[in-house]
Amino acid sequence: MPQENVEIPIAGKVVNVNIKVGDKVKEGDTLCLLESMKMEIPILAPLGGTITQLGVSAEHAVKPGDLVAIIEYSEAGD
Repeated sequence: MPQENVEIPIAGKVVNVNIKVGDKVKEGDTLCLLESMKMEIPILAPLGGTITQLGVSAEHAVKPGDLVAIIEYSEAGD
């Protein structure tokens, strides 16, 4: 099945993680919340599917390009 890598867009600290491996997500679901420059930035699912890998945890510093999650999806749509 095809996979989509979701990456951190800006340096910051992960405030919380709303997903775990095996969770099904829909396009637009909040995967995690990032704090950067005193602003909270939601990291959203770009498409629907199943979380197969998680690359972040709460309270950890992250930089652009760090993996948030891998979403596995079907070409026909979930």
